Amino acid sequence: MANRLIETSSPYLLQHAHNPVDWYPWGEEALDKAKAENKPIIVSIGYSACHWCHVMERESFENEDIASIMNEHFVCIKVDREERPDVDQVYMEAVHAMGLQGGWPLNVFLLPDQRPFYGGTYFPPKGWAQLCIQIHRAFSQQYDQLAKSADGFMNTLARSEVEKYGLIGQGQAFTKTAVHQMYQKFAENFDRQKGGNNRAPKFPMPVVYQFLLKEAHVNQNTEALTHVERTLDHMARGGIYDQVGGGFTRYSTDMDWFVPHFEKMLYDNGQLVSLYSQAYQATKKELYKEVVFQTIDWLEREMTSEEGGFYAALDADSEGEEGKFYLWTIEEFYDLLQMDAELMIDYYNLTAGNWEPGKNIPFRATSDEDFAKTHGLDIDELKDIVRIANRKLLNARNERVKPVLDDKILSGWNGLMLSGLCDAYATFGEEKFLLLALKNAQFIEQKMMDDGKRLFRNYKNGKAGINGYLEDYAAVIEGMAKLYQVSFDEHWLMLANTLTSITLSEFYDEKEGLFFYTSNRAEELIARKKEIFDNVIPSSNALMATNLKTLGHLLSHEEYTEAARDMVDRMNRVLMLAPQDLAQWATLYALHTYPTAEVVMVTNNLAQVQALHQQYEPNKVIAGKKPQATSGLALLKGREMINSATTYFVCYNKTCQLPVNNVEDVFAQMQQASKNASQ
Repeated sequence: MANRLIETSSPYLLQHAHNPVDWYPWGEEALDKAKAENKPIIVSIGYSACHWCHVMERESFENEDIASIMNEHFVCIKVDREERPDVDQVYMEAVHAMGLQGGWPLNVFLLPDQRPFYGGTYFPPKGWAQLCIQIHRAFSQQYDQLAKSADGFMNTLARSEVEKYGLIGQGQAFTKTAVHQMYQKFAENFDRQKGGNNRAPKFPMPVVYQFLLKEAHVNQNTEALTHVERTLDHMARGGIYDQVGGGFTRYSTDMDWFVPHFEKMLYDNGQLVSLYSQAYQATKKELYKEVVFQTIDWLEREMTSEEGGFYAALDADSEGEEGKFYLWTIEEFYDLLQMDAELMIDYYNLTAGNWEPGKNIPFRATSDEDFAKTHGLDIDELKDIVRIANRKLLNARNERVKPVLDDKILSGWNGLMLSGLCDAYATFGEEKFLLLALKNAQFIEQKMMDDGKRLFRNYKNGKAGINGYLEDYAAVIEGMAKLYQVSFDEHWLMLANTLTSITLSEFYDEKEGLFFYTSNRAEELIARKKEIFDNVIPSSNALMATNLKTLGHLLSHEEYTEAARDMVDRMNRVLMLAPQDLAQWATLYALHTYPTAEVVMVTNNLAQVQALHQQYEPNKVIAGKKPQATSGLALLKGREMINSATTYFVCYNKTCQLPVNNVEDVFAQMQQASKNASQ
């Protein structure tokens, strides 16, 4: 028999629709029932690609004896954290306030009025059953003590982030010296052998390496760039990257980027496409180009709907076994690759079982250049062999039972991938990347916005629902602004501005100068929070501050640039204390240490925008048009071609340089401006 989750669209909730637990989705029906019957609430939060969520479901929520305890004494609510990050955010903070480690599955016990009093993550079945019985007894016999605990946690939840962390503007100048001091905090935890941080598990955290790229650029810090390369090289060659099919998995369970947690998330890959594209601009490493192209091939092949939306995730498990879809035996390589089998076995380091007996995770121990040299091959010859072998392996793998696809489409995650595609197109000029980006932007506008251009969070089975969160607005605005800067279609810039206006009217807290995570039109929870720290997705407030800076320059909108500056200034004190948790803010701080280049190009060939991305210069905005074309942008007024050739105009702080016809002269002007900035 099915429970109430059968009526939902979330793949995660549907995975629990046939549990004997009488699950409710989050909503009035469940919350009213708890009050009417004076029962405590179990809120169990997870997501579809979460391995331990599946384990707890299998062990506890499919167990009829445990389910009967839960059903008799509690109102049981299942939450997909990817659809309702607002609910997850509140109760995750509550668990942290309890002095407990957070994570998923997240299981929190609430009083009937939604106030939390106890929680945790994964529980084994015996422990979970005993805990439920103990909580029931405490609720029945010691209610006053539970209510007192709940009051304490509510006091913590009620404190604003500004009050909690002292986010008061300092009015100080932004300096390159401060950026370097932040870098030194990051560097304390570097793994100088394999990249990343010196502990396991290892998460990709693209936002960290975006900051290190800025430090390398701003302070000419070769050590920072070396660590970016060390990390990106080992990730690209490790098991965390799908060597055969492209795309990164969630994280590595070891120090070597070797053993992945096999789920693939859209938000990771969107950010990593941006990171590898921009790292290519800084280094020209062919490996980074290959990663971008192969990852976007995976995106197009496995993660794109017919309408142009991008799906959320691929599960870690298939046929009930973690990673089974991605593992290989030596015998399979011999059967499929014939005369190239031994070379490819060596290339991907297959053994009698490099992970489990008989099971191998493909990875590369060295660079292609070194491998080719060792085997007496020309590098182009090796790449041809690998390309053909991967095609054969991929075709064979596609015959296997595939991991479950989480086919909901989330606007914010799509915005991150939209940004990735725009960065990839800007860097490599591959037309397919721009076409994918344009189709995705059209999908977001047509399917995931209402008539007032407000965003919905999710889309599934032809329907959009749930009001968008700040994360969604921030990521989509960033994607739309980047799409304008590679297509010069002002429609996308105006749409980004419309969405920004909505965030300012419905999310912005005038008193504290930061954005709430939820709109003033959203359901009221027990607390309304502001997200300032990075997680696997950068802080939504930091992303919005970045957007305000970008749009302020593109639209000549000084109120935006001042608001962005004020937001970074508020973060100054905590940035200097803990930049590792605020990498997006650190990146934005770095971009305030020297003037932003406003680059205008007038050309008959707008695709020449790619030339402006052949060197790494992060602190710029780009506007463009064809000669004699009309535009409403102040940046483009009076700009026309000179000498009948593509002409570039570079301006800083309302002062323009002489127009030039050569892109090298543009980079020279930008480099001089950076050099002249304060230390």
